[in-house]
Amino acid sequence: MNTPYPDPFFTPDPQAAAASRIVDFAHWAAGHRGVAVDSDYASLHHWSVTDLEGFWGAVWEYFDIESATPYQRVLEDERMPGARWFPGATLNYAHHALRSLTDDDVAIVALDETGSSHEVTGQRLRAQVASVAATLRDLGVGRGDRVVGYLPNTPHAIVAFLAAASLGAVWSVCGQDYAPKAAADRFAQLEPTVLITADGYFFNGTTHDRREAALELAHALPTLKATLLVDHVGLPWPSRSCPSLVIPWEDASTRTERLDCTPVPFDHPLWIVFSSGTTGLPKGIVHGHGGVLLEHLKTLGLHSDLGPGDRLLWYTTTHWMMWNLVVSTLLTGATTCTYDGSPAPLTRPDVLWELASHHRVTVFGTSPQYLLAMAKFGIDPSVHDLSSIRVVGCTGSALPAAAYPWVRDHVGGHVLLASISGGTDIVSGFAGSAPTIPVWAGELSAPHLGVALAAYDTEGLPVVDRVGELVVTRPMPSMPLSFWNDPDGARYHDAYFCAYPGVWRHGDWITHTAHGSVIVHGRSDSTLNRNGVRLGSADIHDVVERLPEIAEALVIGAEEADGGYWMPLFVVPAPGVALDDALRDRIRDAIRTGASPRHVPDEILQVPAIPHTRTGKKLEVPVKRLLQGASVEQVVNPAAVDAPELVDYYARLGAERRSRKTTA
Repeated sequence: MNTPYPDPFFTPDPQAAAASRIVDFAHWAAGHRGVAVDSDYASLHHWSVTDLEGFWGAVWEYFDIESATPYQRVLEDERMPGARWFPGATLNYAHHALRSLTDDDVAIVALDETGSSHEVTGQRLRAQVASVAATLRDLGVGRGDRVVGYLPNTPHAIVAFLAAASLGAVWSVCGQDYAPKAAADRFAQLEPTVLITADGYFFNGTTHDRREAALELAHALPTLKATLLVDHVGLPWPSRSCPSLVIPWEDASTRTERLDCTPVPFDHPLWIVFSSGTTGLPKGIVHGHGGVLLEHLKTLGLHSDLGPGDRLLWYTTTHWMMWNLVVSTLLTGATTCTYDGSPAPLTRPDVLWELASHHRVTVFGTSPQYLLAMAKFGIDPSVHDLSSIRVVGCTGSALPAAAYPWVRDHVGGHVLLASISGGTDIVSGFAGSAPTIPVWAGELSAPHLGVALAAYDTEGLPVVDRVGELVVTRPMPSMPLSFWNDPDGARYHDAYFCAYPGVWRHGDWITHTAHGSVIVHGRSDSTLNRNGVRLGSADIHDVVERLPEIAEALVIGAEEADGGYWMPLFVVPAPGVALDDALRDRIRDAIRTGASPRHVPDEILQVPAIPHTRTGKKLEVPVKRLLQGASVEQVVNPAAVDAPELVDYYARLGAERRSRKTTA
C-alpha cells in the first residue's frame, strides 16, 4: 500500500498532553526505573511490550497497589495460555475501588432517561457495600461462591458486585432485557448461591415489569439459597412464591456493618463475563482480581486520563463488558455515572448530552451507531454546554471516518475522539487513543500500552499496511484465567490459540499502519455486534426455529463500508407457509420475548435454504463475507457445501443490497 496517509484529524494540545497522567507515568518510570522513555508514546509502548516485568511492575508501583503479602516476581511464566502474574501477592479489587473515596466524595451519579438523578457519596457507597457483604456472609457466601445479578445499570449492581468481591465471591450479571431462559443459560452453569434482581427497568418511556421474569429465573437456578429483591421502578412484588429465601434489598443494604475486604491471590476469580454463545451455551470467561485491577488502572488512569475530579458517563448495559470497565472508574478516584434507559428516547433523544452537560462529565462514552444516529436525525449536542467533555470514547465497532467531523462540529473541536477496540475476552481494549497521540479519522491511534499487537497474514507472519488477523504475541494480565467448566483448558485453548500456537488470535480483521495506528475492518468470526453489545446467533436461532412456521433460520451481522451495521435474519418457512408481515411480527415478538430486544434483526428475509458444511454446520462466516462483497473463491470451496448453488445465491443477495444502497 503506497497511498500517502492523510494528516491527523486531531492533534492534542501540547499543554494538556504535558499535564496528562500518561506523561507523568513516563517521567516517573524514567526516574524510578531508569527507563529510557519520555512523553513519546512510541518509545513508551515499545518498553511496555518488550519488558513486561518492568512495565507491569511500574504500573503496580505507580498506582500504589496494596497487597497483604508481597509478590515473588511480576511474571513467572509468559507462555500463552498459562502465564502467571504476580505469584504470592494477595489483594482485593473492592478494597482498591473504595480506598480513595472520602466520605463526601461523589462516587456514583445515578441517571435515567427522564433526566432525573441522585448522587451516592463515598460514605454511603462504603456503608451499602459493607451491609450487603454482611448479608451475603450471613447466607454462607464466601471465597469462590457465585453471586449473580439480574439487574439494570443502576448503583444497586455496583454495590452488589463490590460486596461479593469484598468476600472473594465471584460475580456475574445480566441485564433484564434478557429473557429468563437466556439469563438461566448463563447463570445455571455457575451454580450460584445468591441471586440479586430488580422489579424492572426503564426504556424509551416505558416501565418494563420484570417481576415474573425474575421469579422464573430464580426457579431455574436450583442452587440458590436466597434471592435479594430490589425495588427499582416501584412495583410491588407478586405473592407467587420464590424457591429460595427472599430478602428485600432495603433490609440487605441498610445494616450498620464494618467493611472488611478479604485478601485473595492475584489470580483469584473476580467475575465471570459471558461470550455471546455463537454455538451452544454462552461460555463463561473468568477474570482475576489482580489482572483486572492493573489492566483497568492502566486503561482508565493512563489512556483515558481519569483521576479525582473527573466524571465518566458511558452508555452500557450490565451484560456488556463496558459495564465492568465503567465500574472500575472508581479505582482511579473519579466518579462513575450509571444510566437506566434508552440512549435516545423518543421524547428526549439528546438526553445523554443534556445529562453530560448538567453533571459536568469529562469522559463521554458511546457507540458508533449512536453517533451516526445523532448525525442522521439532526440532533445537535452543542445546544448544551459541553465544555467539560475532553474525551468522547467510542467502541463496539469501528467508527467510520465520516463521523469524526460531526463530533468536532457538534460536540467540540477541543474533544479527543477516542475510538477503541477490545473485547469481553480481556475486558479491556487492544487499541485506542491516549492524551499524547494524534487521531486519524477512521483509525485507532495506537495499540494500548502493554498490548503486543500485530496483524498476521495466513502464514502467521506480521504485516504492515495489509489486512490481517488481530493477534497479541505476549500475555496481558487481564487475559482470562480460564473458561468456566473447562477443567483441561481445551475450550480456552481452541478459542484463542489454535490458529497460531502460543499467540492470541482475537477474531478481528485489522490493518496495522506504518504510522502506528490500527484500522479495524470487522469480525472475522460469526459473532454479532449490535450497538456494541456482542450477541450470539445461537440465541436467535434457538428461538426462531422453535416456531412451527419456520423450518430453519440464519442470522448474520455484517459491518458495511459506510459505517453501518446490517443484521438480517434469513428464514426458510415450513412447507406450505409463506413469509408475510404477520409472520415477521410473530418472529420479532418471539425474539424479543425469548432472547432480548437487542436480538431483533433489521430485516427478516425468506430464502430457499440455509447453506451448511458437509457435516451440517451453518455457514455463518462465509455467508457474512459474501454479503460484504467477498468473492466466492475468497470465502468457501463450493464443493464443501451441502448445496453449492446457495453460495452464489447469497453472493447475489449481497450485491443487490450494495447496489440498492448505492442508488438510494
